Amino acid sequence: MKAYERFLKYVTVRTPSDENSSTIPSSSCQFNLAHVLVDEMKAIGIEDAEVDDQCYVYGHIPATPGYENCTAIGFIAHMDTVADFCDHDIVPVVHENYDGEALALGDSGLTLSPEMFPHLRTLKGRTLITSDGTTILGADDKAGIAEILTAVEDLSDIPHGPISVAFTPDEEIGTGASHFDVKRFGATYAYTLDGDTEGEIQFETFNAAQAKLTFHGTNVHPGSAKNIMVNAALVAMEYDSLLPAAERPERTEDYEGFYHLTHMEGSVSDASLTYILRDHDAHVFDNRQKTMRQAAKFINERYGAGTVELDIRVQYRNMAEVIEKCPIIVENAKKACKAAGVEELILPVRGGTDGSTLSFMGLPCPNLGTGGHAYHGPYEHITLEGMDQSIQVIRELIRIFGEQE
Repeated sequence: MKAYERFLKYVTVRTPSDENSSTIPSSSCQFNLAHVLVDEMKAIGIEDAEVDDQCYVYGHIPATPGYENCTAIGFIAHMDTVADFCDHDIVPVVHENYDGEALALGDSGLTLSPEMFPHLRTLKGRTLITSDGTTILGADDKAGIAEILTAVEDLSDIPHGPISVAFTPDEEIGTGASHFDVKRFGATYAYTLDGDTEGEIQFETFNAAQAKLTFHGTNVHPGSAKNIMVNAALVAMEYDSLLPAAERPERTEDYEGFYHLTHMEGSVSDASLTYILRDHDAHVFDNRQKTMRQAAKFINERYGAGTVELDIRVQYRNMAEVIEKCPIIVENAKKACKAAGVEELILPVRGGTDGSTLSFMGLPCPNLGTGGHAYHGPYEHITLEGMDQSIQVIRELIRIFGEQE
């Protein structure tokens, strides 16, 4: 089966994860795709494929006889999508011989435009796949799943060592690797297929934390409020003003980190703010947390102890701390891109992947591109040709590791 055929099938199985859920996985719909994948894996010869009770899919491909001592490698993608723009059936649309110009997305009123996405002109002549503009497409990360299974469907022409395959739930809510069984997976190194442009090799992620603040006010009648009222909503606004305005996501790029206010609500009596903190540099990341604590200290000194409570939870660390100790996995990825005729793109991830957590769990795991673009919204798109090139990179990686004891 062609990768795009698999992909078109997978995206119609809606799998939004739910950040407000306390279950594992966060949404039961992810099992629907997991069972489809297990059946398909068994059909292509991955005999031990199975899904566990937490919705992690595992399977193994034995080494070619005589290659058992080669390094065991693995490939991982995630089954869930974001919940945004995913409240009804997804309708993928295939545009053959795309002309590189503005493209209407069905009857949604949205237009995929080179003015918004300049790289579109480089896709001229390719087969472009989009949604109808009313939902996400789901290339993040069902393209990765389709590419992995297509790459390993027939390895009769590539002598190889042991290969592990896994598909995870809940990556989009930051818990995709939390219950991953590294021992069961059984690989020395792995690659997540969860990037953008084909040829991407990503081994630097943000250090990440979430900060939640709760503000307590004093609510009295406004007619007699002087020197008594403490308006929690206004105090929350004041707190935000203490953080550097130039260090927000919309004003940063490349290796620049940020403070990102993701949610706020409030009244005179109570208010809350939620932030995510991101930085590639561990020292700067630690300083961001100190800045937030200092701002909270200032608020409590000004309005009284207990006015604000701050809770910071580290979510993941920069995988580069681990990857730099085993450079072979990056060097082999570069070799694979060259052998596949794909330009390598060494880019930092302005986010995180399952590989961030997995690397610190003992499974060094950089991230590779899938050929997709504009994830997490209705403009999401991918090309058939980009998927095929990503498959070739996977197959070259398998070949290269098979040549190394």
